[in-house]
Amino acid sequence: MKFSSWFLLAIVLLIFASFPQVAMSNNIQVTTPILTGQNTGTHYTQVQFTVTWDNSWRDVVNWDAAWVFVKYKGNDGLWHHATLSATGSDHTAPAGSTITPSSDGKGVFIYRSTNGSGSNSFANVKLHWNYGTDGVGDNDLVTVKVFAIEMVYVPQASFYVGDGTSNNVNYQFSQGNTTNPFQITGEGQLTLGGTSTSNLGSRNNGSDDFNNSQTQTLLAAFPKGYNAFYCMKYEISQGQYADFLNALTSTQASTRYANQNGHGYTISVTGGVYSASAPDCACNYLGAPDGLAYCDWAGLRPITELEFEKACRGDQTPVADEFAWGTTNIVRQTGFGGTEGSGTETATPSGANCNYNDGLDRPVRCGIYATGSSSREAAGASYYGIMELSGNLADGVVILGNSTGRGFTGNHGDGNLDGSGNASVSNWPATSGIGTGLRGGNYLYAAYNERVSDRENSLTAWGAGGQFNVGFRGGHTGP
Repeated sequence: MKFSSWFLLAIVLLIFASFPQVAMSNNIQVTTPILTGQNTGTHYTQVQFTVTWDNSWRDVVNWDAAWVFVKYKGNDGLWHHATLSATGSDHTAPAGSTITPSSDGKGVFIYRSTNGSGSNSFANVKLHWNYGTDGVGDNDLVTVKVFAIEMVYVPQASFYVGDGTSNNVNYQFSQGNTTNPFQITGEGQLTLGGTSTSNLGSRNNGSDDFNNSQTQTLLAAFPKGYNAFYCMKYEISQGQYADFLNALTSTQASTRYANQNGHGYTISVTGGVYSASAPDCACNYLGAPDGLAYCDWAGLRPITELEFEKACRGDQTPVADEFAWGTTNIVRQTGFGGTEGSGTETATPSGANCNYNDGLDRPVRCGIYATGSSSREAAGASYYGIMELSGNLADGVVILGNSTGRGFTGNHGDGNLDGSGNASVSNWPATSGIGTGLRGGNYLYAAYNERVSDRENSLTAWGAGGQFNVGFRGGHTGP
């Protein structure tokens, strides 16, 4: 791999001209990377680029970050996941930023090194790629692409699931067979069901396989949300999903492509290249296998329904019937200001903070309610600053209500799918969708389904087929 050769550099830049980097939700952008500083002795090189995004912050509680990973195309003409160094000091972080690599080498988190807010522009990031580990030779010709996804850090803390309401429609977790919220105080083993107030119960009309008379065990390995984790700031966007499809083989992509129209779905394929005419819109028609495959490909993992509630309310005392922004106030979006699909459109009426109750019959732009000065309620944001956890699209999560879901141990994707385009990670939910469910409501459902603690659809037969009102967002255990 002759990275120092001007001839190779010209080839790489020429190839990149055919595969430009694109925005990936709320204007996160990565410049075309270059390869520099090759070391043939230890078989590594540096992948250099600039990453920018808007509406960033860091405070005493948490921060947002870019999850950055690298794909390379080698002699076989296929895209593979690059192995980055797991040692932070091997990477070069620009002034004002911190780089924290994952222990498995599948990616890094880049975020502010000090408290602040506004737009980020981190120039000349250099990531240490151990190409020898990936079986790439020193003289091989390769093409690399850098991908970035906005994430939010959710710190370690105790939290509650369930909000204590006695509303029979609002199925939710509870403390034993009471109507009280249940506090998660660690990652240790839990007993599900039964009547003891030390057990995690559920009031869901028998959908789970545990109840007042039947108990189950939730093992310590199941991510309960107490420990720190990252969650995607937005649902997977249509632009992100198109980029994903373009990095797969034709067979894999055809398996993962919904091939739909209507309900705001804008992804199409021409000459084997996928594109979205509204790339910033949340991606619908995602079945469980689609969301799981995306997470595996990106080096992420699905989040659990316990982590979902933590991501919404944080460590705060539950408010009965609350939405993800911590109050019971909700204003339905019914239209747009500006051009829909442009990436700059706003919501109408003024004050709208949720897409629900079939006001639009389609998902909207990721982060549409947030501005640099909007309040949490006005932005429709969770306690930690995660967007659209109530409304827009239902989010696929790993559930507690059956043994397949409870078998999840939080393993991360390795960046590679099987030949058919399916995730292939041990102890993940089945590609049939068993072990997954839906949380957070969506643009079609009524207001009560948008509530943080509502589990009416947590055991919905999500299955292998995508639904027009369902999306996905991934997560990552805190490194």
